[in-house]
Amino acid sequence: MLFKRNKRREVPGDALGIFLFDEVSSAIRAEKVLMAAEYEVALVAPPHHLRAGCDLAVSVPRVEQVGAARALADAGVFVREWIDDTEGTAEICDLVTAEDFGEWLMVRSGNMKITVERASGVIVNTSGGGCPDIPYLNIELVGKTIWDAQRPKELGYTLCGLMLDRAFCEVRRMLDGERA
Repeated sequence: MLFKRNKRREVPGDALGIFLFDEVSSAIRAEKVLMAAEYEVALVAPPHHLRAGCDLAVSVPRVEQVGAARALADAGVFVREWIDDTEGTAEICDLVTAEDFGEWLMVRSGNMKITVERASGVIVNTSGGGCPDIPYLNIELVGKTIWDAQRPKELGYTLCGLMLDRAFCEVRRMLDGERA
């Protein structure tokens, strides 16, 4: 049984630790599992000397490590290692930029871009990245509206997919603001 938390709180960086994973998809799944269990989590880039094939880690307050680890084990998420501090970690790219082309709106996050027809909300293109799930994401997204398409984070399993998800969410937020 998991202890549910109702309130989010700011945790100082020195009170955080990180779970390391062998695959980006495991880190993304871990974030989803822990968020559903109402843990305070963030996807971060692990320090270079701790990377072993995965450029993502999940930070949680150190006092919640045991419960969070149990939640991940119960969900079948393999954790490579727990590190008791976050020194050397970096937030993943939060820089999201937009280009207004009149009829179209293009949003970029990291090296990923998504372009949407402004009037209809139809996704007309995705581009960037070199991860193996990008062609699949393009097929799944192009031609659907930004409101009907499934989030890239739910479809993909790589860092490129995660960056495309950030651009996707920003386009949705911008177009929702225009519709209001």
